[in-house]
Amino acid sequence: MEINKRIYLDNATTTRVDDEVIKEMELYYKEIYGVPSSIFSHKDGLLAKEAVERVRENISKKLNKKEGEIIFTSGGTEGNNLILKGVAYKNQDKGKHIITSPIEHLSILNVVKNLEREGFNISYVPVDDHGFVNLDDLKKMIRKDTILISIQHINQEVGTVQEIEEIGKIAKENGVLFHTDSSLGFPYFDVDLEKMNIDFLTITPHKFYGPKGVGAIYVRDLNKIKPIFNGGYNEFNIRPGTENVPQIVGFGKAVEIFNKDDVKKIENLKRYLLGKIVKEIEDIRINSPIEKSHPGILNITFFYIEGESIVLRMDMLGVSLITGSACFSKSLEASHVLLSMGLSHEIAHGSIRFSLSKYTNKDEMDYVVKSLKETVKILRDLSPLKREN
Repeated sequence: MEINKRIYLDNATTTRVDDEVIKEMELYYKEIYGVPSSIFSHKDGLLAKEAVERVRENISKKLNKKEGEIIFTSGGTEGNNLILKGVAYKNQDKGKHIITSPIEHLSILNVVKNLEREGFNISYVPVDDHGFVNLDDLKKMIRKDTILISIQHINQEVGTVQEIEEIGKIAKENGVLFHTDSSLGFPYFDVDLEKMNIDFLTITPHKFYGPKGVGAIYVRDLNKIKPIFNGGYNEFNIRPGTENVPQIVGFGKAVEIFNKDDVKKIENLKRYLLGKIVKEIEDIRINSPIEKSHPGILNITFFYIEGESIVLRMDMLGVSLITGSACFSKSLEASHVLLSMGLSHEIAHGSIRFSLSKYTNKDEMDYVVKSLKETVKILRDLSPLKREN
């Protein structure tokens, strides 16, 4: 089978922008290009403000927001910084203890490392061999000086879906603020701010066919967070700077048109891909959980070879893959996620992440497995590492 275009399987990093989203944004680049802060000066500012507020309201409804505010940002990394630093600085008179997990995105882990250098105390709740947080350990870690629990909704490398509602319940029962980074969760999974007892939330649309360079955070109580930037009075004084109106509009459109039927299609394709790989290629380890997993993320280790070598050869064959998360891929170190799950450096180095989208199809999966089988055979023939008989 011949494939005449590249096959993109790095959708957990970013997705293709939907044509409807691009069309919606175009109007706000070409015709309605005022900024919301000009609302009291001219109609162009008013139209921009109305567009932003419509998106804010629609996202609020999707999240079942009853109180608090949706604040637009430049993306997930900025959002996580605003929340973790803002909550830490605002509440440090009550305590300096923060709980997170060792498999978080680097926009969480590097922030808490920085906070640790500033005198905060960080605890990492352990995960099992498929990335699930141990809730009993989480309960035991909570102290009188614990001010925040930050646990991601979906893991970016293996797709593990955490028990967010249970974690939120534990946090509330102990009077601790709770943040979850749902950059890969919403809207693939329903997020109910009230039911899940979420105090702070991070979301970003480029993971679900929206634009890059925009995101949002939810803050239940503005008195619980300190602004870390200085500037104008935009976005409830939490995120100063000119709102990116076209991107915010695109964000809103991506939320509006997101179709849960596509989620089932993606999940079925992932299972098809997994089934073919298991059938065609020996000596593998499935690192992603089969259940309670992101519908489009599949992480597999291919023993006796380096993941980087697989990625390079598959790229030459027209397939875009990645060894871990894109934010970590420039490093030659083994994935911190897989190491935290208990895998050895050797096994972790042989891992590949496949991440599918609504644009992925069955013919592409057939080509991927055919090419992957050939690639693995060639690389294993060259590898000094061999299976022990």
